[in-house]
Amino acid sequence: MTGARQAVGAARRIVVKVGSSSLTTAAGGLDADRVDALVDVLAKVRGPAGEREIVLVSSGAIAAGLAPLGLRRRPRDLARQQAAASVGQGLLVARYTASLARYGVRVGQVLLTSYDMSRRSHHRNASRTLDELLAMGALPVVNENDTVATDEIRFGDNDRLAALVAHLVHADLLVLLSDVDGVYDGDPSRPGTARIAEVRGPADLADVEIGSAGKAGVGTGGMVTKVEAARIAAAAGIPVVLTSAVHAADALTGQDTGTYFHPTGKRSADRLLWLQHASTPRGALTLDDGAVRAVVEGRKSLLPAGIAAVEGEFGAGDPVELRDADGRAVARGLVSFDAKEIPQLIGRSTRELARELGPAYEREVVHRDDLVILHP
Repeated sequence: MTGARQAVGAARRIVVKVGSSSLTTAAGGLDADRVDALVDVLAKVRGPAGEREIVLVSSGAIAAGLAPLGLRRRPRDLARQQAAASVGQGLLVARYTASLARYGVRVGQVLLTSYDMSRRSHHRNASRTLDELLAMGALPVVNENDTVATDEIRFGDNDRLAALVAHLVHADLLVLLSDVDGVYDGDPSRPGTARIAEVRGPADLADVEIGSAGKAGVGTGGMVTKVEAARIAAAAGIPVVLTSAVHAADALTGQDTGTYFHPTGKRSADRLLWLQHASTPRGALTLDDGAVRAVVEGRKSLLPAGIAAVEGEFGAGDPVELRDADGRAVARGLVSFDAKEIPQLIGRSTRELARELGPAYEREVVHRDDLVILHP
């Protein structure tokens, strides 16, 4: 066992993500044997007294609802996806509840949208709920709230959600389980390709063509989303193991299976990670050249004098894109004013605005503590 894998075996708080294809039949119904096999592994790793804490991010709600509703494949339209999720989510959690009850473990269901991760109050509430569930000995089962999520507030895949949840709960490890046993240096179905055992940074995958589609056709992700999720978590200081569900036990005990992603960064403030990866911009501010330099290179706050144009409808506290004169998004931040207020602020100094409009206008449009740089 390598040093990195020893760290995996020693992780105390773990987020495990499992994909739809690892839980369901090809027809779309839940496979009870597969669910039980996963639960058996989680219960053993967790320990009889909950020595290790596990948060399970589980896909499968929409897939589980297909067969009961007579749907032969995953629907493309949002309304039918939501209907399938409404039926399937109950079946999914009921199956986990019954299976974990064999070990005396209670299940806590947590449904999230990206809106919950991009609003400070919702973000804090989600964090407190998950922490309390773990403290009380429950095993949280997290899923995207597909029943109510709209196109604008969807994560799009549970891989990215899992990376953000891992950061949210300050996990020591993220394990991504699917139907592929790791990242390969080519198409794994072709002879001569090899599994990539470790990834120390983006350069290790620069020449690797990552597949975008799963085998079973019941999920939304693929290897692309899994690698991206691994990169998000690794950049936030969290090690990641990507492997197949059948190798879950080996992955969670530090054996040489799957692909191990070394942490590439340090843990950052929660709000910055979700601001970059979970928030949906509600509008955009175009900056002049001086403001771009101040924000991107100088890591300064955005002042009204540096704004050239505004677009979109947003309120104070919403995430917005900051763009350069060519329309390229260079940063993202939480805006301090409503969209309708900003036109009267454009190009003016805070001192002038305070003198004319009052002291409430002598402040930044986007504070540097609420900014994340997209293109340094």
